[in-house]
Amino acid sequence: MIIVGHKDIPFVEFANISCIDDIANTKPNSFVLFDYGIDLMKYCYKNNIDYGVNIFSIKEAIFANSLGAKFILSPKEFAIILQPIVQNYMFDSKNLAIIKSEDEIEELVLKEVDGVIIL
Repeated sequence: MIIVGHKDIPFVEFANISCIDDIANTKPNSFVLFDYGIDLMKYCYKNNIDYGVNIFSIKEAIFANSLGAKFILSPKEFAIILQPIVQNYMFDSKNLAIIKSEDEIEELVLKEVDGVIIL
């Protein structure tokens, strides 16, 4: 399981962005994160930029995977629903559940979700 955002587990820094111009202001080797937007995803895909995207539907998850998102993030209830689709279609993107506490990790391990991000 991938664990992002836990104080004891190192992970590359995330940079929340909302437009293409924001990418220029990110630190080198940071990982961009944004809400679903086809133009941002296409830009990252074309420029080989690692990114994570907050998704809100199955269609958005499919498009994000097709456009090379490294991570697709969603609330844990949706991540649990999405996981069988991710596995069945062998997504390259990893399905991360957004959680508030490390106490939620065990539940998601049992549901076989790819990972969590603690926000």
